[in-house]
Amino acid sequence: MSLQITKVTARIGARVTGVDLTVPLAPEEVAALREALNVHKALVFDAGGLDDAGQQAFLRHFGDLTTAHPTVGAVEDAPNVLPVDSERGRANHWHTDVTFVLNPPQITSLRSLTVPPYGGETLIANAAAAYRDLPEPLRRLADGLWAEHTNDYDYAVPREELDEEKAAQRAQFTSIAYRTAHPVVRVHRLTGERGLFIGGFAQRIVGLSAGESRKVLELLQAYVTRPENVLRHRWTEGELVLFDNRITQHYAIDNYDGLPRRLHRVTVAGDVPVGTEGKESWSIEGDAAHYTPVAA
Repeated sequence: MSLQITKVTARIGARVTGVDLTVPLAPEEVAALREALNVHKALVFDAGGLDDAGQQAFLRHFGDLTTAHPTVGAVEDAPNVLPVDSERGRANHWHTDVTFVLNPPQITSLRSLTVPPYGGETLIANAAAAYRDLPEPLRRLADGLWAEHTNDYDYAVPREELDEEKAAQRAQFTSIAYRTAHPVVRVHRLTGERGLFIGGFAQRIVGLSAGESRKVLELLQAYVTRPENVLRHRWTEGELVLFDNRITQHYAIDNYDGLPRRLHRVTVAGDVPVGTEGKESWSIEGDAAHYTPVAA
């Protein structure tokens, strides 16, 4: 293989060269990329010549695909592709994709179509490094906590900014209400690593009040977003970024003065999260069977 992996930062991120994403990959290439993803959590590729069909074909090397989103519409004629378009809203909030369902995606890919001349970076944080940074008393506390994740809150569109168009976007995002209980510390099925599995959709700690929950989540979240744990990716057109959605969070920075910014997202179906004691997540409200199969 000519595939080469070059670290971007000490704790997260690597650039991959020597692989053509527009053609089927050999099994040894797929295995090498999976191992690189396990180690580096986020991989950056040159994706020149890759289209929607090619992005989907590449992601299928890692498992079955989800549809675009449980409630938000897909790209026309591409039900597995979600348009991440600045004109449809901006996800400038730390989150892990679709954690409000029982089995969130295991892998997310973003492919750049249109990028602004400045700004528009994507931040990706290593939640395993965050867990390792916790002092031992906080680690013991987090190990036993569970959090409710939901899509029915202000992440979709802040209420104070609602106009008619944004109200419609929020209504679509929350057209099916989801609530799921996930472990605050998730054990990665492939690596055995522990990572903080929280982010913007995590709204309440099971057994705590709303006020208590906010304080605990803010304390733990501060470890995830430490600069040492974050990759800041500056996009150029024709790139693809792949990240392990089980053990990262990300944030799209709204710092480009409303200029056009368009990416396409394709995600791989994930497994049901499991906590430190081997207990799996459970659904409280909402059925996502139309959105994703459950990965073995």
